[in-house]
Amino acid sequence: MIDDTLIDNTIWILRKAFKNNKVKIWKALEKEFSKSRSNRRLVNIQKLNKITNNGDTIIIPGKILGNGILKHKLTVCAYSYSETALNKLNESGTEILSLQSLINRYPDGKGVKIIG
Repeated sequence: MIDDTLIDNTIWILRKAFKNNKVKIWKALEKEFSKSRSNRRLVNIQKLNKITNNGDTIIIPGKILGNGILKHKLTVCAYSYSETALNKLNESGTEILSLQSLINRYPDGKGVKIIG
């Protein structure tokens, strides 16, 4: 029940961001979060290290898992994080943002990548 409310709030935040800013990334993320839970993305730290560069801003419409090592700093927003992933992200100096903070900082969505 709590999970459904969290997803509903996330979709509402993204819908509002799309209406206010008319930026396609927020609409694309709204569609991602509207999918069933079994279709949400799971991304390991190892994959983030491989496909991102130092200073990238990314959003993951799913969960970050802790397998691997991150060797550079990122700005990350994800639906959820494993405990190991949080520890490794903090060790690398990565900034972890909430969805609302990410939208406030990047209302036009420029420079934000969807990973998964």
